[in-house]
Amino acid sequence: MPSAMAGKSVVITGAASGIGRALAETFAAAGARVALLDVDLTGADQLAMQLEARGQRAMALRCDVRDADDCVNAIETVKRRWGGVDVLINNAGVAHRSPFARTDLQVIERVMDINFHGAVRCTAAALDSIVARRGVIVAISSVAGFAPLLGRSGYAASKHALHGFFDSLRAELHQSGASVLLVCPSFTRTAIDKHALDGAGTHTVAHKESAVGKLLEPDDVARAVLRAVVERRRQLVLSPVGVASYWLSRLLPSVYERVMRATQRAEA
Repeated sequence: MPSAMAGKSVVITGAASGIGRALAETFAAAGARVALLDVDLTGADQLAMQLEARGQRAMALRCDVRDADDCVNAIETVKRRWGGVDVLINNAGVAHRSPFARTDLQVIERVMDINFHGAVRCTAAALDSIVARRGVIVAISSVAGFAPLLGRSGYAASKHALHGFFDSLRAELHQSGASVLLVCPSFTRTAIDKHALDGAGTHTVAHKESAVGKLLEPDDVARAVLRAVVERRRQLVLSPVGVASYWLSRLLPSVYERVMRATQRAEA
């Protein structure tokens, strides 16, 4: 496994914490050079220094994926320093927890701008290099990318949009040698859901941690993503809950909705 990623240039957005941090540590340990893109430059810098102290290759770059210039500048820096991009992992994201009827439209727009448009911006900036190097584009989606999620309509919309875009892009890149991977974790032990935006767009409410089944650990997600990148998988649905949700939402949608409603009551 390590030899497959040795010397590869891997760009990770939202790399300072959560799944992004675990991805950075996992890919660096496998021999890749990791570019840590995050709006939190302090956190990304600290992680880069920790990786460098282990003898691994890393650089930290400030990047707000809502800003097209930030995305271009960060990717161009990686190209200039390391010669190109082999793997782009679109991981940056934000969640909200509020019924649509009590959610400001600006919240939906913000979630879409970070989760979907941010991934599109970074992909556009890196695409020529990834195609030239026959690399891999990864989008960190969610179970909410293929199934509905009550109380998170904007979040689910942003993840569904990732699937529409990246499934189509995969088809467009069919003869290029580049590949596209969609990753769909279920609930994972990170702060994204606990610190989700409320209906007014603030982080002031500390939400009860959501969980259906056993929480995934970020390190387990990262190791599975590494394997899927090396194997050039198309889609990765993680955990028994994720697989069950995939099939139940398609074959018995009314049953799936009842489970969601029960889960939402437990979160109250």
